Amino acid sequence: MAIVKYNPLNELRTMQDKMNRLLDLAWTREVGDELREGVWLPPADIYEDDSTVTIKVEVPDLEQKDLEIRVEENALTIKGERRHRPEILTENFHRIERYFGPFQRSFSLSPDLDRDNIAISCDLGILTITIPKTSSHSAGITVEL
Repeated sequence: MAIVKYNPLNELRTMQDKMNRLLDLAWTREVGDELREGVWLPPADIYEDDSTVTIKVEVPDLEQKDLEIRVEENALTIKGERRHRPEILTENFHRIERYFGPFQRSFSLSPDLDRDNIAISCDLGILTITIPKTSSHSAGITVEL
């Protein structure tokens, strides 16, 4: 019988491989799985310069007319729904990795922002909202999930 030197890192590596496989099963799509539908959050980038705050939100397959954008008090809210195109049958999909269904994102606005002069555009699946600042002070914006 051969003597094998014990290496604890092998056990850790094996455990990590098992966890990776479990997570892959939970997060990947296989043929026959249900579609990813339900509430989801499109990713957003927020940045500012001296005069404006800009919010860019990924809304694939949606146009500006498909979105509801509201400013109430100190909150900017974006609502919409991403639906499957009716001409593509669900059973014809091999893999679905993008989310479908309704979504809503809210952002708290600083009092230093001019809510009356917001510019909105949607191009190539990117919604861009530009909010001018009312003063030279640094304007803040926070994300609410």
